[in-house]
Amino acid sequence: MLRAFVRDGRLVSIPAKPRKRELLLPFILERCFPEDRDYEEKEVNQRLAQLHRDVASLRRYLIDAGLMTREAGIYRRAAPPEAGLAAAESSEPAG
Repeated sequence: MLRAFVRDGRLVSIPAKPRKRELLLPFILERCFPEDRDYEEKEVNQRLAQLHRDVASLRRYLIDAGLMTREAGIYRRAAPPEAGLAAAESSEPAG
C-alpha cells in the first residue's frame, strides 16, 4: 500500500480515504518522530515537510488518529494504548 503513496522517500499524495490514510500514518510517525520526546511545532513542521508540503494536514491527521498529542504548542508521540492501560491499572488501589 505504501508504494502507491510514497516515492523516493516522500509522499506523492495524501490518501483521500480515511482508511488508507490511517494505514499510512504509522509510517509517517516512525519516519518523522522516531524518538519519544517533546517536539516544538516548528520542528514538527520541518520534519513533516521532508515528506510532504501539506504539513498542517499531516499534523492534524496524526493528532486526530491519536498517534501524537499536542498541548500548548508542544507535540509528543502518544503512548500506545496498551501502555496507557497498564499505567492506569497500576495506579488503581488494590482492593
